[in-house]
Amino acid sequence: MDFGAIARERLPELLRAMPKAELHIHIEGSLEPELIFELARKNGVALAYPGVEALRAAYAFTDLQSFLDIYYAGASVLLHESDFEAMAMAYFRRAAADNVVRAELFFDPQTHTARGVAMADVIRGLASACERAQRELGVSSALILCFLRHLSEEEALQTLHDALPYREHFIGVGLDSSERGHPPEKFARVFAEAKRLGLHRVAHAGEEGPPAYITSALDVLKVERIDHGVRCLEDPALVRRLAAERVPLTVCPLSNIKLCVYPEMAGHGLPALLAAGLCATINSDDPAYFGGYMNANFLAAFAALPQLGAAEAYALARNSFEASFVDASARAAMTVRLDQVFARFA
Repeated sequence: MDFGAIARERLPELLRAMPKAELHIHIEGSLEPELIFELARKNGVALAYPGVEALRAAYAFTDLQSFLDIYYAGASVLLHESDFEAMAMAYFRRAAADNVVRAELFFDPQTHTARGVAMADVIRGLASACERAQRELGVSSALILCFLRHLSEEEALQTLHDALPYREHFIGVGLDSSERGHPPEKFARVFAEAKRLGLHRVAHAGEEGPPAYITSALDVLKVERIDHGVRCLEDPALVRRLAAERVPLTVCPLSNIKLCVYPEMAGHGLPALLAAGLCATINSDDPAYFGGYMNANFLAAFAALPQLGAAEAYALARNSFEASFVDASARAAMTVRLDQVFARFA
């Protein structure tokens, strides 16, 4: 394909139109302030903020932990199966508008079961939204159960055990929450059990934690994708390994700026990741808190990074299909749609 034939001024339009997969979305992080207050009223939950604007104004984070503090407060309004379905459907509508054709959603059951919410309500509500998204919006999706790494491995093992009656509704496990001081090795047993059960495995590593956490996630947890992973650039040998093994990185540009991983988008490492031949993808992470869903992340990155053009846009979308947990026929179908969009712009 002749990417040079695509005029740069048409790049924003192309980024919006092209099909893409989202592989790093915390569904609780898509909970917009308006829905938080709607569910708070419905469920009789008192919030520490007087209204939507006051809550949104609090979204000024200095690091990952300052974000997590308010993230968990927002999740407190989720009490019933219907709440989880409503939250996920709100996300799927935005994703469909951004031409997301595949979404693999992270969810944090421990955030909810610790408040007395039943595991069944969490998973069934999200699973119902996944079914509706396919039926009503044409968006393929799947659920990935994440363990909170600031809690113990024993609690993670119990969470996995409690979720197994609903095994049909999730395809894998992940590792999220506070990275500093919680290396991947802490969760070796629960990831080994997940592998034994035939579950896919992913983990956050190399966002605030060092490149060594990426290596541990690969070698100890046997993960198939690295979430974030941008700090791999500090270790050239690791970069070469990630490129050679085609280990996907689910990069989240706006999140990286909001949480001060990079001081500004113009200095983001995404072009270097692509230039090194890595299977990098773009994702939104916690879009309600970090300033944008999928297309906003693409547009912000491409506006600030002149090294990124049509060829890189195609690579990022194609990488997202390659990195997704779909079968070969679904991956081929998504790639055909991508080629058709690029042909229209050439």
